[in-house]
Parts: sequence; C-alpha cells; structure tokens
Amino acid sequence: MNALLPVYYQIKQAIKNWIITKEFAPGEKIFSENELAEKFKVSRLTVRQAISQLVQEGFLISKRGEGTFVTRNEKLINSFNLEFSGFMDDLFYQVQKSQTKSVEIARMIAPKSVRGKLELGNKEEEVVQVKRIRFKDDKSFAYTINYLPLEIGLRINKGELYKKPLLRIMEQDLGIQFVEAFQTIEASFADQEVSGKLGIPSGSPILFVERIMYTKRGKPAELVQSSYRGDLYKYIVRLKNVKRKKGAVWIPQSG
Repeated sequence: MNALLPVYYQIKQAIKNWIITKEFAPGEKIFSENELAEKFKVSRLTVRQAISQLVQEGFLISKRGEGTFVTRNEKLINSFNLEFSGFMDDLFYQVQKSQTKSVEIARMIAPKSVRGKLELGNKEEEVVQVKRIRFKDDKSFAYTINYLPLEIGLRINKGELYKKPLLRIMEQDLGIQFVEAFQTIEASFADQEVSGKLGIPSGSPILFVERIMYTKRGKPAELVQSSYRGDLYKYIVRLKNVKRKKGAVWIPQSG
C-alpha cells in the first residue's frame, strides 16, 4: 500500500484494474467483502467504501443476497481505461504521479481576499503561506500556494512537504478532519510569477484551481490556489444523466 493515498482509494483502483484488464469478466462475481478484507488486510468497512463508490460509478452491480458483480456494459468499462474522475480522485492521482521539488514557507499578513475566504477573525491578521512546485516526469507542471491559519501553519514541517502532500500531513499528522471543499476551476494565463515557477512563457495558458477546505466544524482550514500547465494537465469528470420530477439533469460522479 502507498502511504500517501487513502487505503479505500487504493483498493478501489485495484478492483477497477481487475475489471479493466478482464481479470473479472463483465457480469462475473468479484470477491466477497470478507475475501477482499483478508486479501488487503483491512476492515470490511474500508472495503465497503471502495465497493460502494465503484457501484456509484457503474463499474459494479450489487445484488442483495447474491454478491457484487462486474457491469456487463463493456463500452463503459473501456471508456474509463484507468482514467480518474471527480475532484478527490483527480487529487489523489496527481499526488501519486508527482514529486515536490521546491518548498517555501513564510508567515505573512493575510491579504484581504485571503482573510475573507478563510473567515479570519478581527484579531487574526497573519497566516502561513506555503509555496510548492510539483514535477511530473521531470517537468514542472503545477505551482501551488496554500494559505493556512497560524494555529495550523506553524505546525507544518517544511521537510515533510518533500515527502508527502500537505493534505496528508494535515489529516494524518495534525489530526484535522476535512468534510467539505468548495472549488472553482477556470482557464487563465500565466503571470510573471507563475511563468517563472513553471518555466513557461508569460501569458501561456494555464488551468487555475482554487479550493477552500472545511473541517467538520464548518470552518475553513485551508485555502489552496494551484496553477497547472495547460500542456501537461488534464481534468476529467464523468457525468450521469439522472431523471428528476422536473426533468433530467446531469450530475458529476465523484470517485
């Protein structure tokens, strides 16, 4: 198991790989929850989380009293071809495939926009800013700036950021539980700072992603602003047509 990624996600990807490589043929019954738990040395709850998400995606079909079966929709299986879908899957995929080679940490007065998005109090003037450049296949592909409240940011060890993602440090090392995220994605152009960090000409197309992470108390604990090179980054979302009383709507299917 990869320590950087959630266990349920790794099990999910393993099952998905079995399906795509036809280790389990369309319509065939897969291992039971008990068998999977034994195979991966995890609890049934962890296995159940992985299976339930694959059922939601359409890869698996659960039949009460019979077990879990691979979908017979081969077109669906082939269309995915080990791609990723949805925000969290995409995040984990990029983490697994990238390496952090540059880290800067600084304590600073929070800009007005950052104060508002982190919902800082009147006496909370400062934040910790973390800047990182991530590489994939020896090419810089993402420049990320994180803004953290002082009580969280001052506990971040710079050396650890070279070993694992900030999200994992906050969840595993600091015990912060995230329950919700608000994310915006937009096409943009590299300014002087971004172009210098990513080694691309100023004005080059980039994908700009801003995300606010919320804890179970409903309070923002992190503001993330990432600039991705347009020539190296691809974001995929699977949409499902769901019938409602007032008509059908297209809903993103997260992993």
